[in-house]
Amino acid sequence: MTHAVLLAAAMLLDALFGEPRWLWSRLPHPAVLMGRAVGWADRRFNAGENRRLKGIVTLVCLCAGAGVIGWAISALPLGPLWEVLIAAMLLAQRSLCDHVADVARELRQSVAAGRRAVAKIVGRDTAAMDGPAIARGAIESAAENLSDGVIAPAFWFLIGGLPGLMIYKMTNTADSMIGYRTPRHEAFGWAAARFDDLVNLIPARLTALLIWAVHGAPASWRDMARDARLHRSPNAGWPEAAMAPALDTALSGPRSYGGEMRDFPFVHPSGRKHPGPAEIEAATRGLWRTWAAALALVILFAVA
Repeated sequence: MTHAVLLAAAMLLDALFGEPRWLWSRLPHPAVLMGRAVGWADRRFNAGENRRLKGIVTLVCLCAGAGVIGWAISALPLGPLWEVLIAAMLLAQRSLCDHVADVARELRQSVAAGRRAVAKIVGRDTAAMDGPAIARGAIESAAENLSDGVIAPAFWFLIGGLPGLMIYKMTNTADSMIGYRTPRHEAFGWAAARFDDLVNLIPARLTALLIWAVHGAPASWRDMARDARLHRSPNAGWPEAAMAPALDTALSGPRSYGGEMRDFPFVHPSGRKHPGPAEIEAATRGLWRTWAAALALVILFAVA
């Protein structure tokens, strides 16, 4: 069977079942195992001299190991079945939508409940967030994680099968753990951050294109490209720049990290500055519409 056929099955399986708690409360999730591998490498090798070189070698070894494991699983008896199951585990459409919807539901109850819910999906400080800041955080996380957690994994599975997906997820996990400009990780995590930028280059723009298309092209592509460049990440700004005009909501803007307020510019500054639960719910519907468009493209590849 082709990668497209297997991917379509995995996308449907993930959408139907998501992350069943009964399973992952008993067994470690594959992404958790990847995180343990990255954490062990960080503790073992991130010391002394030549940290950048050590980080490069570490990333190469982690990605090679992930790719070999993916190839070995594919080569097992009933290999296509295992590929579909593992791919479904490493896609995050259902869990992403559930978490974003939780923020809207909790925010309707109280700002404090909304803060607790959004803290599960954003990395910024949440203690002083008001309602609009909570909503912006949830929508931005929805757009960015649609790319990192759904479209990019699907793209790399389509290109390289399970080994391609495993290499992507290992890279993304490493970037999320060590790809920071901090005294400890600026050198050792350099390779993870740069390679993550590279493997997300096409998927981030594809995500933006899909969001833009399923919402009726609410902004010009030139305006989206301009707003995407305002983001501190070369990739994360693209889905955010597409989601903002789709909801007619100003995203990004000032926010706090580590107790320090940072004055980021607004994306789509003419949009609503005070979003709430309704805009979060609209973003969740947009996630499903974009997923459906991606699935339709995958099925077209499968039958072509």
